[in-house]
Amino acid sequence: MPDLSAGNTAPLGSLMAAELASQPETWARAFGLEAERALLPASGRRVAVVGCGTSWFMAQAYAALRESSGHGETDAYAASEAFVNRGYDDIVALTRSGTTTEVLELVAANRGSTHIIGVVGDESSPFVDQVDDLVALPFADEKSVVQTRFATTALAFFRASLGEDLTAAISDAERVVGADLDPELVEAEQYSFLGRGWTVGLAHEAALKMREAAQAWTESYPAMEYRHGPISIAAPGRVAWMFGAPPTGLDADVRATGARFVASGLDPLAQLVQAQKLALLRARARGLNPDLPRNLTRSVVLEP
Repeated sequence: MPDLSAGNTAPLGSLMAAELASQPETWARAFGLEAERALLPASGRRVAVVGCGTSWFMAQAYAALRESSGHGETDAYAASEAFVNRGYDDIVALTRSGTTTEVLELVAANRGSTHIIGVVGDESSPFVDQVDDLVALPFADEKSVVQTRFATTALAFFRASLGEDLTAAISDAERVVGADLDPELVEAEQYSFLGRGWTVGLAHEAALKMREAAQAWTESYPAMEYRHGPISIAAPGRVAWMFGAPPTGLDADVRATGARFVASGLDPLAQLVQAQKLALLRARARGLNPDLPRNLTRSVVLEP
């Protein structure tokens, strides 16, 4: 497996590169957290899953997986726009840092009235003592501002809690980390990321990674919505990237525009690793450092 951060001097995004490459290992560790799975909502309970930014998109994926697999009504919200006063049995709050203002405010507002389960990377954060049950993933915490392995490891843990076997996903991620990307993908003018069901959240996250790390023109949509307007920007030198199996005929419709259509049989979470790698390589090609992206910090902490 190549070292994405190798070199005589640390290349741009060396933290992101190392964290990105470690994902097969952190997913395997998350898959082994059998005792912690019991802390997540039991089947049949009504659940709200909340987060900000990347964590919100992982919440969307978990909510779609949980409800579609028959475990109960599950809704995902951005923490700043969460309607959690609808009789939910549990709130699952996802945060890498444990310091994000909107998540902490939501937890404080609902503490004592709704059972709250926290999933966090930083075990020393104030968030740890404010939830009823805690799943800590310190081995997946990160130093880079641009988030990669914490998000995917949390989702791997959620998938395992729903009874999924992650063996194939981990194997696919190992292949992605060790494989080269087509330079034409790195140099594309524009990217539209598409998903269906739980992979819609992955599409949104891939687009966010490209914006954060590489300041790229990216959009994201449910795949069936792409033909309802957004396909109008498809053109030669641009990319439509599908997470999971594409709708019938979509590949032909995209190729007819001259744009490149990307799809594969990889596990969609491994495809997200591939998109993270694309963001890293594009950032480096433009002299950008995704460990210190423009206008961003590791956690959004708002002044009172």
